[in-house]
Amino acid sequence: MNYKTTIGLEIHAELKTKTKMFCDSKNDTEEKIPNVNICPICLGHPGTLPAINKEAVKKVLKVGVALGAELADFSEFDRKNYFYPDIPKGYQISQYKHPLVKGGELNGVKITRVHLEEDTAKSSHDTGDYSLVDFNRAGIPLMELVTEPVIHSGSEAAEFAKELQLLLCYLGVSDANMEKGEMRVEANVSVSPISNLKSEKLGIKAEVKNLNSFKAVERAIVYETERQIALIESGEKVIQETRGWDENKQKTFSQRLKEESHDYRYFPDPDLPKLKISDIPEFSETNLRKELPELPWEKRERLKKEFGLKDEAIEIFTQDIVLGKFFESVVNNLEVEPPNAFGGSTSKSTGIVLLASNYIISDLSGLMKEKNISSGELKIEPKDFAKLIKMAADGEISSRGAKDVLKIMFDEGGDPEEIVKEKGLAQTSDDSFIKNIAEEVIKNNPTVAEDYKKGKGNALQFLVGQGMKLSRGKAN
Repeated sequence: MNYKTTIGLEIHAELKTKTKMFCDSKNDTEEKIPNVNICPICLGHPGTLPAINKEAVKKVLKVGVALGAELADFSEFDRKNYFYPDIPKGYQISQYKHPLVKGGELNGVKITRVHLEEDTAKSSHDTGDYSLVDFNRAGIPLMELVTEPVIHSGSEAAEFAKELQLLLCYLGVSDANMEKGEMRVEANVSVSPISNLKSEKLGIKAEVKNLNSFKAVERAIVYETERQIALIESGEKVIQETRGWDENKQKTFSQRLKEESHDYRYFPDPDLPKLKISDIPEFSETNLRKELPELPWEKRERLKKEFGLKDEAIEIFTQDIVLGKFFESVVNNLEVEPPNAFGGSTSKSTGIVLLASNYIISDLSGLMKEKNISSGELKIEPKDFAKLIKMAADGEISSRGAKDVLKIMFDEGGDPEEIVKEKGLAQTSDDSFIKNIAEEVIKNNPTVAEDYKKGKGNALQFLVGQGMKLSRGKAN
């Protein structure tokens, strides 16, 4: 029997604001000491009154504009009632009927809504006979984005989450670091048998929580799909429940029966004013759009059009914002001709730009990975990297020499011209020098030389490599 998997995602992202959502306690996700960024409001003391964080509202509206969504004119906050030690008030302030954002699309996935709420405290259960609660996180502005159930595989879900994380970083609304819990993914997964591809009936869904990496998102959905299919084929029923993801066992586990919206007894928070978005000029879509930076999909299109980069390079420079800026700064220092009227560049300018791209992606990224440093920690100045690329393109240094110089620049910084002079790495085309090198290589490798004479082309590459090694990369 064939089955159709249907997935809807709920993604939470902590917003970057100076203070929390409804009080002036500091919003600091890096704080290590528990229970210091707290006050009577975020601790839920009786008689305290919350106040809406204007910047948090603006950030969610910006996300809405970037998604091409509908911004609400009227919005309000609601109380979501449930008991758990990490919500001291006995309810969470969220949004229900009137979210800030409706609709929109990202990566081909339709969005249902984007709303704003307060985060809960952080519980620790690994202490034996008791649990600990840290309220530093309680009350931090939390954006929740809900997709339509239009995703059909774990890989598609993971790709959507990656693109959303990238968008949030470009907009500057959240760092969305999943390892730090700044972005959290929940997947609603259902499986239904289909007799034909037009079947629209969905199966019973299970919500999978605790997905703190893109790999976990994909693997949990794959596991949950297989689990539900196995239940159906054995004649058992899938129940609507909340399940967790066990990273060590690579499987989901039951946590509790899934609540419906009426279980939370939502009602408008009487302590917070209603929001009339049109009454706040800076919240208008026109003004918000003016503040938007270049978005990821716009950057991909521009890199393709201006520089003719391959898709792999485009994705690397789009995903790593700092490395992308480094590349473009290098290109500016190369002083290549601008794109022509047809959107392309001259072959000469395109060639040196692609050379720069290749050195960044292959050699520079390789050194970064080897030393385990990020692009933000580079000691190399873009102008010096551009100078190195020019020297390689003009034949002043060989490819081997350029790699050696780059290694020194990576470790110590510095001007490539000075490094070449100091290390004697300038490439030479002197015939007598190259002839002596070639004769010595042939003398040291007579068998390989004979293989080349017999028509084995690969042997020549070995001999050339030995010549470059012997000449320390100086022979042209």
